Amino acid sequence: MHPVRRFITWWVQRVVVEGDSMLPTLRSGDEVLAVRRWRRPRVGDLVLCPDPRDMARTLVKRCHEITGDQVVLRGDNPEYSTDSRHFGPVPRATIRYFVVPLHRH
Repeated sequence: MHPVRRFITWWVQRVVVEGDSMLPTLRSGDEVLAVRRWRRPRVGDLVLCPDPRDMARTLVKRCHEITGDQVVLRGDNPEYSTDSRHFGPVPRATIRYFVVPLHRH
């Protein structure tokens, strides 16, 4: 693979959303860009991080609260979201990507 292409793949990835936890912001089937984190997460940011209950699974959530090195994650649709209310805050270091929707509804 060409070095520039490998870098872009490392820096930005295309991800397909599954489930309804981020409605109305993101719908199941929406494509988003996962952009490598270049700054500390802020409250309100959409982020991609491993599920602390199953590290092979990846979650798209919103930063709800940040205290020290811990981040509370929430889905925009609380009825259908498994988030920090279920598994607690996550270490900030586990958030490696910001999520950029490719289109708005």
